[in-house]
Amino acid sequence: MTSPTAPHGAPPSPGTERPPPPPFFPRARAPRPPPVCAAIIGGSVALFVVDAVLTQGATLSPYERLGPLSQWLALYGPLVQDGQYWRVLSCSLAHRGPLHLAFNMWVAYSLGSLYERAIGSGRFLLLSIITALGSSAFALLFNFKVPAVGASGMILGYGGAMLVTAKRQFRRGIIFWLAQMAVLSLIPGVSWAGHLGGFLFGLPVGVALRSGHPVFVRAAPLLLIIAVAVVYITAHPERFRG
Repeated sequence: MTSPTAPHGAPPSPGTERPPPPPFFPRARAPRPPPVCAAIIGGSVALFVVDAVLTQGATLSPYERLGPLSQWLALYGPLVQDGQYWRVLSCSLAHRGPLHLAFNMWVAYSLGSLYERAIGSGRFLLLSIITALGSSAFALLFNFKVPAVGASGMILGYGGAMLVTAKRQFRRGIIFWLAQMAVLSLIPGVSWAGHLGGFLFGLPVGVALRSGHPVFVRAAPLLLIIAVAVVYITAHPERFRG
């Protein structure tokens, strides 16, 4: 719709005044992720950028090459067996290619930030450590000599905890997302064992969270000890075989 304009130099006739310009509304910014999610996202992105610089952009290619830092942080059974235990946690920050990084960081931001704000950063940090360890334990158990990287196992642990603690109206959406992730886990090259381990270790953390603070305070350290013990056992099959 247009309004008539007065002849040049003539005052506008009544009823044809132009409306005042609309007030300026600043663009809404996406909320910043809480501290634990910010550390996971920032660390993963920084690691990928450094690897891209060190390899002169080779890690940006579609061939999903790991850079030197990611190789030093990736989960690999024989090296963990030799004492490089940091890999069971650091592998969650390493990613294989820009698409892998972008997908995991988007889910970590959208899902993880929401859950961290809901349960608090301290509890969320414990959940992240326990599920990352559980993911690595299952990857070592089923794919001992296959290198593994990525935060998806830990993120599926968030889904496992949320499945227990979410209200009924949100649980259907979580189940649908978990079903999608289960299908993606069947793609060749994806660590289905790592995904499964993170999810299974997230379930008891969710039970502890739902049971209240007194139960969580007692259960969380026990679950952390169990996760460390399972990682140690799966990292040293020669000591526990038979």
